[in-house]
Amino acid sequence: MSSRPFITCHVLDTITGKPGPNIAVKLKLVSPAHLTTAHWNATTNSDGRVTGWTSPADINEVVKSAKGTLADGEQMVWSLTFETEAYFGKGNTFWPEVELRFAAKKEEEHYHVPLLLGPWSYTTYRGS
Repeated sequence: MSSRPFITCHVLDTITGKPGPNIAVKLKLVSPAHLTTAHWNATTNSDGRVTGWTSPADINEVVKSAKGTLADGEQMVWSLTFETEAYFGKGNTFWPEVELRFAAKKEEEHYHVPLLLGPWSYTTYRGS
């Protein structure tokens, strides 16, 4: 496995057309169930990116462990939660936080999840 985290993300502000810096992000492994206490925190950098996670548990080691327990065809489910109200200001957004849940196959080495964010809407996709 490479040295970059299994999951990275990126926030782009659709109002300014620029990256979304200083947004708190929480990453949580939702399933497999026996590892669901695993979570990590980060803040987007000046380019709106999360390139590393803070936690006592190394994300790549947890992923390796989770992959070892998955049956054929079973996937890991992850949650990314972005603290958007702190970014836009209290009362300036319809979304106080944005949670994105997605499934990850054990064969994959990396997932990148971009978030295109405005105060009244958002969209996402699987990046590369």
